[in-house]
Amino acid sequence: MKFQTETIEDILVLRIEGDLIGQDSGPALMELLNDKIESGLTSCAVNISGVRYMNSSGLGVLMTILTKFRNAEGEVALAGPSESVQKLLIITKLNSIFTIKPDERQAVDYLKSL
Repeated sequence: MKFQTETIEDILVLRIEGDLIGQDSGPALMELLNDKIESGLTSCAVNISGVRYMNSSGLGVLMTILTKFRNAEGEVALAGPSESVQKLLIITKLNSIFTIKPDERQAVDYLKSL
């Protein structure tokens, strides 16, 4: 898993690529997110269009991200899940917990409107 961040109009955009399986980069990602929340960012668009595969640990990473931002009175939107990731979100019923948008721009626009 590789990730990068960018701030667009007070919205943190987190782009994740590769396999989201909760591997070694998870703690580094959580530390980065904690720093961003402490700096005042409370909304996060998570672009998962580059995620090829996700397992239960990867779902746990997404749930941790959501929990961190909601605890900071913010929100998270997922952007661009592949068909297989979308199916996984539906099977696990996480599609009812996450806001899912077709692309990054729509996720950012949604978060700006809150």
